[in-house]
Amino acid sequence: QVQLVESGGGLVQPGGSLRLSCVASGSILSIRAMGWYRQAPGKQRELVASITSGTSTNYADSVKGRFTISRDSSKNTVYLSMNSLKPEDTAVYYCNVDLVYRNPYGTSIATSLWGQGIQVTASS
Repeated sequence: QVQLVESGGGLVQPGGSLRLSCVASGSILSIRAMGWYRQAPGKQRELVASITSGTSTNYADSVKGRFTISRDSSKNTVYLSMNSLKPEDTAVYYCNVDLVYRNPYGTSIATSLWGQGIQVTASS
């Protein structure tokens, strides 16, 4: 039906950069908000950044000025560009998308989907 696929994570030295991508696929009728969350070991999942269908953005204070969220609506894709990475940015990053899709019975369903998670590590 619908799924999210994340890519772009990995290991980078402090001060380095990474770009995460999340593609939504399936019988999608519309996409509303898209966002990125992260969860470090022993900590709760927290919002990193979000973007509305009108491209208004919101960032956690800890990433303002370093991370940029963007979306390509034609590709049902959201990106997270991460610069000046710090060791404390190390976490599993999750994509979250609020969308409406059509199920096999032709019914429109509104739901909030989560990606599988992708590891980002900033370490020397």
